[in-house]
Amino acid sequence: MTHSAKDQTKKLNRRSFIRNTSMAGTATFIQAENLFFGQSSDTIRVGLIGCGGRGTGAGIIDCAEASKGIELVAIGDLFQDHLDQAPAAIQRNLEKRNLPVKDIYKVTADTSFVGFDAYKKVIESDVDMIILTTPPNFRPQHLKYAVERGKHVFIEKPVAVDPVGIRSILESSELARQKGLTLVAGTQMRRLSSNREIIKHIHDGAIGEITGGQCFRSGSGMRTWRTEEKVKKNEWSEMEYQIRRWLMWSWLSGDFVVEMHVHNLDIMNWILDAHPVKCIGLGGRQARTGFEYGNIYDHISVEYEYPNDIRIEYMGTQIDNYPYRSNQRVQGTSGSAELDFSKGIIKGKKNLVSDGKTSNPSVLQYREMIDSIRKNEPINEGRQIAESTLTAIMGRMSAYTGQSVEWDWAMNESKLDLSPAKMEFGDLPRMSVAIPGQTMLY
Repeated sequence: MTHSAKDQTKKLNRRSFIRNTSMAGTATFIQAENLFFGQSSDTIRVGLIGCGGRGTGAGIIDCAEASKGIELVAIGDLFQDHLDQAPAAIQRNLEKRNLPVKDIYKVTADTSFVGFDAYKKVIESDVDMIILTTPPNFRPQHLKYAVERGKHVFIEKPVAVDPVGIRSILESSELARQKGLTLVAGTQMRRLSSNREIIKHIHDGAIGEITGGQCFRSGSGMRTWRTEEKVKKNEWSEMEYQIRRWLMWSWLSGDFVVEMHVHNLDIMNWILDAHPVKCIGLGGRQARTGFEYGNIYDHISVEYEYPNDIRIEYMGTQIDNYPYRSNQRVQGTSGSAELDFSKGIIKGKKNLVSDGKTSNPSVLQYREMIDSIRKNEPINEGRQIAESTLTAIMGRMSAYTGQSVEWDWAMNESKLDLSPAKMEFGDLPRMSVAIPGQTMLY
């Protein structure tokens, strides 16, 4: 397909803008680039890496709802069948929200990629922004490649499954800061209006000095997740099967405390404006024990010690028929506060109730990201989400081993790297279920 000279010039100008905004070094240069961008096209071309339920059902859909001028131009996945199913799923989900499919969906056969190197091909396409919705183990590697090539990145939570991955995320985050790139994490509960309001009041002293708290999340056993891939097919290698069932393997998901409950722990870090200094945990699996559930636990509890001897008790489960609950509570010297995923309450000298119904936080996170790109006012949430992810990883490490885990050791010295020696389809030993007191801490 040929393009007119006008189209080619517009494409070159847009490429130059995105490249230059990531390298801008002077106020004059930034001002000139912003002027050009505001007077020309505000189209942002997006590449999606990971075409599972999160990528096709939320990621690009939330992004497209957040702002006009979003075009999805490239997609990539490890599996051909997932890639084949993605266009219909994306277009169907766009239609459900009454979004203009033809204006948004611009993917072609030439910009659809499959395999372990699909992420490189998406990133190397003519895109400005990348959405990473792959299994968590892959995210440090994919973020590194995207930032090195000057792309703005939305990275889903959690951002890693082990301390080695966390250190990679921090390095990429710093490089993104140096390049002036926006890096936003999928911790949408930081955009929930009730959380923002209540936590501001906490920080302003509404409950006095925090003395302790609890973090609780219980949910189903996820037994119906990807039922079509629950049983290993003869044509699948062990590596392929485990990646298809990534939620159930600690080397891919980090276990449920990392993959899902990082949301709750992230809110605790936000409330306390700190990360824990150490933790001790316990856990196991009693209700979800079949081979199809990999090697993850179904219940974990952790005591986190924060600065000033503040103790936060975390309890989490993925067990069917267990009462659902998801909230965070902190006690202060002059009151208490409780937050869930829909409202917040302060009880103290002045009581306050706030609901989170003013906006959709999953859409708002993309709106704030897109605005930051267009205004050349970079947002960088790399360290924030890395610290919250490590908070969850420490809890899992302690529960798996029965050992106390200190923050400084985990961040700087732990050699734990859960990735297989070779990332390719073929044989792969199944990691055993951790046994506290026997599984080693390293």
